[in-house]
Amino acid sequence: QVQLVESGGGLVQTGGSLRLSCAASGFTFSAHVMSWYRQAPGKERVLVAEISTSGVGTTYLDSVKDRFTISRDNAENTVYLQMNSLKPEDTAVYYCRARGWIIAWGQGTQVTVSS
Repeated sequence: QVQLVESGGGLVQTGGSLRLSCAASGFTFSAHVMSWYRQAPGKERVLVAEISTSGVGTTYLDSVKDRFTISRDNAENTVYLQMNSLKPEDTAVYYCRARGWIIAWGQGTQVTVSS
């Protein structure tokens, strides 16, 4: 069955870095646009970064540009989010999403940035 499993979240101090991973299975990963979303307590889920099927095209939330980098490895069916210079306002649950023939979400991974 379709599965997206995120990992790599945790607690980090302001200015620190984390690398999130999302391992996909059960569908043709290379044919799907992959995205990272985040949801902070009491707020709506928002798109953080998105990457095209080939990996050439990327888009970012303005507040994370120049700090976060999305990438994918179609041979390993994995999408990554490298997060640098983390700020307390980046604290949220981060979800990956696949969009294409199917739409699927992972279960989320918590990222907490302490001040």
